[in-house]
Amino acid sequence: MHSNKRILVTGGAGFLGSHLCERLLARGDEVLCADNFFTGSRRNVEHLIGHKRFELMRHDVTFPLYVEVDEIYNLACPASPVHYQHDPVATTKVSVHGAINMLGLAKRVKAKILQASTSEVYGDPSVHPQTEDYWGNVNPIGIRSCYDEGKRCAETLFFDYWRQHQLRIKVMRIFNTYGPRMHPNDGRVVSNFIVQALRGDDITIYGEGGQTRSFCYVDDLIDGMIRLMDTPDDVTGPINIGNPNEFTIRQLAERVIALTGSNSKLVFKPLPSDDPRQRKPDIGLAQRTLGWQPTIELDEGLRHTIGYFDQLMKDDAA
Repeated sequence: MHSNKRILVTGGAGFLGSHLCERLLARGDEVLCADNFFTGSRRNVEHLIGHKRFELMRHDVTFPLYVEVDEIYNLACPASPVHYQHDPVATTKVSVHGAINMLGLAKRVKAKILQASTSEVYGDPSVHPQTEDYWGNVNPIGIRSCYDEGKRCAETLFFDYWRQHQLRIKVMRIFNTYGPRMHPNDGRVVSNFIVQALRGDDITIYGEGGQTRSFCYVDDLIDGMIRLMDTPDDVTGPINIGNPNEFTIRQLAERVIALTGSNSKLVFKPLPSDDPRQRKPDIGLAQRTLGWQPTIELDEGLRHTIGYFDQLMKDDAA
């Protein structure tokens, strides 16, 4: 199948971006992958280099980009606390300046543009599960604010460009996603637990492990992302994309131990500041508008992810 679209994916060498590039190429698109490799990795896309419809470019979205494209997926931004708190000013710049630059590009070339937003715009939610009309409960001066408020500001910019310039926009709010090509040291709970279990280290749980998350496998997430981009122009979002099956952090740790056959023990440490107690998407809008819902259960997704990290650690040790 050939769709003959030329598509820019910013953050294309990252966890989600690399899977998106792969899927777009498979359906016949030309893909321009832009990444500054702060958290992305050439390893994630090296199997695509040499493909006749794939181009890899080192570029930082805080600077303008001048290319001719039909669609833009704006995924560029560190997405884990370890990475986005490393340089919080740069994180805010990526979200805000990056959005301005990509929106400016979309306006110049009349491209359709999708913003990869986040469930973090809901903060530590007082509404459960979270619906798209909930405005959130975010600490604007906390240690996570560079990411939360940066993404909230990016959404503001997208909707102002839509209202002011009639730009064709799509905004998706991504809930916890996991799968192959996650960064092993990104501090996110799934990768942390798997790496610790495979090494036989203690598994670190912050707080008592009663806080909940909803884990969406990457293949389901990318399917939802492409479906949103392909909707008619009057569908702007924001739309939640995530798996509504809710698990406690302790339950996740116990599943990882069981699936890896590890002898790891659970150890408990103080809960970080502003860590959300609950996170679960209401996906009714995605079901109605996109005909989308996740299909991959947690155990199946964890097996794929464990297999990836197991091989990665063996390759690095070789």
